[in-house]
Amino acid sequence: QASGGLSETDIEQMVKDAESHAEEDKQRRAAAEAKNQAESMAHATEKQLAEHGDKVSEADKTAIELAIADVRAAIESGDADAMTEKTAALTQVAMKLGEAIYAASQEDTGHEVGDEHDGEDVVDADFEEVSDDDEKKSA
Repeated sequence: QASGGLSETDIEQMVKDAESHAEEDKQRRAAAEAKNQAESMAHATEKQLAEHGDKVSEADKTAIELAIADVRAAIESGDADAMTEKTAALTQVAMKLGEAIYAASQEDTGHEVGDEHDGEDVVDADFEEVSDDDEKKSA
């Protein structure tokens, strides 16, 4: 038998079971993906806040910390919709931190670039030297 020793009724039952559990599996997968995304966003935001928290106002810092706590609570609840909702809210609040980091880096690089040149215009260029003998051979 090519079916591996299973009867037709066994095969049909397995197919029906797989179909009936497909929606359940889809929900589990969505919950796992929401949890992974929530944990990743919370971790990344905590890390950025620890490194660059001094670049945002206390109000923004508090809002970010509360949003992280909301995400952690949603993860604990296991509710995929809540995790997705709270992760989106954290993403919005964390943008203020990203903007502050970007602004600070622009200020830093602006000073470095200005100091580096000291009024000289230097141009680097690639060139190839062509001798008169090479031109005569190709003509």
